[in-house]
Amino acid sequence: MPCLTELHALFYVNHVKVIPDNIYELLTPVALAHLIMGDGQTSRHGLVLCTNSYSIKDVVKLMNVLMIRYKLECNIREFRSNRKVEYMIYIKHGSMPLLRTIVKSYMCTSMLYKLDNSKVYN
Repeated sequence: MPCLTELHALFYVNHVKVIPDNIYELLTPVALAHLIMGDGQTSRHGLVLCTNSYSIKDVVKLMNVLMIRYKLECNIREFRSNRKVEYMIYIKHGSMPLLRTIVKSYMCTSMLYKLDNSKVYN
């Protein structure tokens, strides 16, 4: 499908997974919901986006969009795995109500637990 080939070309350069420079335009609320459903992980209070496969530069690029476009409070968590450093984005607890208003209507019901550990979806 041509539309998928176009997206693949944006996110894979020389067989390396990257965040494209136009991510600000690409990361719509629908796209953010899909990112959370596919790569989101509940945390004790917030949400972790598993961005392990990206470089620190790309993680910062994505996090900046979350902070600037969506006004979410985020930070980067560093993990060491087999002597390799990996980076994940943590969306802080205080931003979870705002995040829910942005993406909830685009998410599958079975994935809503990623937005609220208490499982209350009012």
